[in-house]
Amino acid sequence: MEYGVALVTGAGSGIGQGVALRLARLGARVVVTDISEAGIEETLDLIAAEGGKATGQQLDVTNAASIEAAFASAEAWDKPVDVLVNNAGIVALHSFLDFPIDDWTRVMAVNVTGALLCAQRAGRAMVKQGYGRIVNIASVSGIRAGVGRTAYGTSKAAMIGLTRQIALELAPHGVTANAVAPGAIVTPLTRDNYTEETAATLLPMIPARRMGEAADIAAAVAYLASPDAGYVNGEILVVDGGYVAGGMTQTGSLNLVDTERDR
Repeated sequence: MEYGVALVTGAGSGIGQGVALRLARLGARVVVTDISEAGIEETLDLIAAEGGKATGQQLDVTNAASIEAAFASAEAWDKPVDVLVNNAGIVALHSFLDFPIDDWTRVMAVNVTGALLCAQRAGRAMVKQGYGRIVNIASVSGIRAGVGRTAYGTSKAAMIGLTRQIALELAPHGVTANAVAPGAIVTPLTRDNYTEETAATLLPMIPARRMGEAADIAAAVAYLASPDAGYVNGEILVVDGGYVAGGMTQTGSLNLVDTERDR
């Protein structure tokens, strides 16, 4: 199964790093991009240690010139990008009534506009070659609201809409667009936020009764980025241990009866 050249944004840590490693293991030539040069070097070292092929390029997804430079670097290194993973994202937590407009603007610029600009740049080359895979990293926050996540949740809902728009317009040219919506994922950057108190509140809402890991998301991305997923388009693959699907998971105190029999 040939993945070709895969450019991953926000690949210097967390989910992006996990995705880059997974794709490299599967034979992709990975373009590791991130705003952090130290993060890029860390991911490149991890890929090199496993014998994978990768190159790095600093990227600010809010800057069109930076995006152009990243894609031009990828093309000079190997060939046009076959797989784009839009993973770069930020979060700002504030109550709705007090949400600062500057934070709102920044979150939207990185999470939505950045994904749009990268997808446009990748999509133009993909259309020319008649093949491409665009995978956006959305979130369950774009499906279910969360306290303090006015900008983040809205941006991820917008990414879901953007994914479907790309899927609609580029499918006739051999390009698919799908999204992965992670639930609670533990990474080095989020581990401090998932305290014992947080876990005690959150885990009862997750039928799998565990937090996710970057590898869980990377596996889903790898499928959607593969040639095998050619007839999967415009889909939002939720990877959350059942959080979104879950309803009343606490049954211990309920008096469960056969309702058909008792009618």
